[in-house]
Amino acid sequence: MRNWIMLENKETGEKIYLTSKNKRNTPDRLKLTKYSPKLRKRVVFTEAK
Repeated sequence: MRNWIMLENKETGEKIYLTSKNKRNTPDRLKLTKYSPKLRKRVVFTEAK
C-alpha cells in the first residue's frame, strides 16, 4: 500500500514536496535530494512526520 508523505528540509523548514512511498518496501524514513528555492541549490529533503 502506498502512502502520501511530505518531504521537509531541516535547514530552512521548507515542506514543499509531496510524494508517495511503499511502507512495506521502505520502512525507514525517505531521503531525497531536491531543489530548495530558499537556498537556490539542491539539498537533502527527509520524510516529515
